[in-house]
Amino acid sequence: MDLGLKDRVYIVTGATRGLGRAAAAELVADGAKAVITGRDADTAAAAAADLGPDVVGVAADNADPGAAARLIATARERFGRFDGILISVGGPPAGPTADITDAQWQAAFDSVFLGAVRLARTAAAELTPGGVIGFVLSGSVREPVSGLTVSNGLRPGLAGFAKNLSLELGPRGIRVVGLLPARVDTDRVRELDGLSGDAEAARERHSAAIPLRRYGKPDEFGKAAAFLLSPAASYLTGLMLPVDGGALHGW
Repeated sequence: MDLGLKDRVYIVTGATRGLGRAAAAELVADGAKAVITGRDADTAAAAAADLGPDVVGVAADNADPGAAARLIATARERFGRFDGILISVGGPPAGPTADITDAQWQAAFDSVFLGAVRLARTAAAELTPGGVIGFVLSGSVREPVSGLTVSNGLRPGLAGFAKNLSLELGPRGIRVVGLLPARVDTDRVRELDGLSGDAEAARERHSAAIPLRRYGKPDEFGKAAAFLLSPAASYLTGLMLPVDGGALHGW
């Protein structure tokens, strides 16, 4: 199936590693062009070089109020257009509620929640019919994840914001979608497994709770993201797509 991605231009934040990078790779593989971000300029440039000539890397922090406008300007200056954004952020600190400080909550709110809201709001003002705003969230939107109290607190609210935004932007022909990954085999998930003290046992335990009995591969997530962002998904908006091997217990 032709996803209709050829020469479309997307911004993908947090794309030097993990799920953001997987999504950017699949978009580019299907003919799109991308502006990707990371917090370090050299790392962002290296990731862009690995992904190919139709990718530019920019140092940006989602918590920076000026980042969104700068990224959109870069997309237009480099590629001549702007068709959509995938907002992906690093995972907030892990740990039980009693161990998370006010400073950690505030930093996570600024990056995970308010930063994403700013990016989406700025993108919404610049997109034209056919544009799309995507959010990389988590299965914690629907079911709390043990040990991830900050994610459990912030991501459901961001999903609610995304749904509200989809209602506002739908009449303009702009879509808003979200993805809910669970145990996808990224550095972040391996780090979380390691916090248990026995990463291999943790992986086996989590795999046993997934109907497909395995962790997802990054490219499996990337393909789902590329489809949702593409014109092939032109009648899909306001939804949250689990990419979790069936791990969520609800519909």
